[in-house]
Amino acid sequence: MNTTVGVIGGGQLARMMIPAAVNLGIRIRVLAENEGMSADLAAVQVGDYRDRDVVLAFADTVDVVTFDHEHVPQGILRELVARGVAVHPGPDALLFAQDKLLMRQRLSELGLPVPDWARVENAAELGVFLASHNSRAVVKTARGGYDGKGVRLVTHEHEADDWFAALAEDGNDGALLVEELVEFRRELAQLVARRPSGQIALWPVVETVQQGGVCAEVIAPAPQSEGRLARAAADIAVRIAEGIGATGMLAVELFETTDERILVNELAMRPHNSGHWSIEGSTTSQFEQHLRAVLDLPLGATDVRDPWTVMVNILGGPASEPLSARYPAAFEAYPAAKVHTYGKDPRPGRKVGHVTVGGDDLDLVAYQARAAAAVFQD
Repeated sequence: MNTTVGVIGGGQLARMMIPAAVNLGIRIRVLAENEGMSADLAAVQVGDYRDRDVVLAFADTVDVVTFDHEHVPQGILRELVARGVAVHPGPDALLFAQDKLLMRQRLSELGLPVPDWARVENAAELGVFLASHNSRAVVKTARGGYDGKGVRLVTHEHEADDWFAALAEDGNDGALLVEELVEFRRELAQLVARRPSGQIALWPVVETVQQGGVCAEVIAPAPQSEGRLARAAADIAVRIAEGIGATGMLAVELFETTDERILVNELAMRPHNSGHWSIEGSTTSQFEQHLRAVLDLPLGATDVRDPWTVMVNILGGPASEPLSARYPAAFEAYPAAKVHTYGKDPRPGRKVGHVTVGGDDLDLVAYQARAAAAVFQD
């Protein structure tokens, strides 16, 4: 194909789009924030994604623009669209990944199940919400925040005063999102891809396991998810994708609650950590599917290759040597494990790679994936 996809953002998601693009014969160009980032194999330009001129110049070199993250300002996105640039997902959809308050409002308008929530602009309003929710709630910054950042459990109205003060100082009439503290059995994620022309593809719902607010592992499919749960997760994801006009990959993070509810937690409009298992575990990986979708090509099958696939993140990595120094030990001990590293320097808590194992026995698959990932930790 004489087609060039431009990816804004040089992280590991852009990096993992590169092999899929090569296999499809698609040219891929990356606008990276800094030199030496994960996707530097395709980084043809380094610059600030918040700089209008930088982004417009990059867009002039590609046929379609997509993203490694959701942080490009709305004004720039809308100017790209006004200039006739194909942008997927578009600004109208990305808005709901950029602003959690707008996301909660839109999901509520669509009649989708979400935690009880409110917009709060000061401590008094937070106190009112706490009083009606057993004095326990979760407060989130509306913009920014990921991997547990920008999220705070509160039991008193003044426990978010520093955030309210920061909002007052920026002069943008901002507010915080406050939600009920959900009692959940586990966290789930439903991946869906949607083409601009409307075709949709879904993978099995997966279980995600968090450590310190960061995804540590993913089990695909989620154990005991057949039937009602799988149907509910798929229905929610399709209604969101169609309701907000998402194009490309969409990850819907979900809570399975102790009182039998399925609630939407967060949205990500790009390939997502909960879908890394699909590289080896599905007929079509989320990265190939994302490229197909943003180019409005027919979507690939999403059948699983093994009854069980477990993906375990490598968090932190070794302190005194590169990840590659651990390859011999990991490869010899766990030949069934597929290891992906992201070209990042090890740092405590940082996602520097992941390991995937598939097979028939969930206990054995999970053990091998966890053990192989552990080889890369000190």
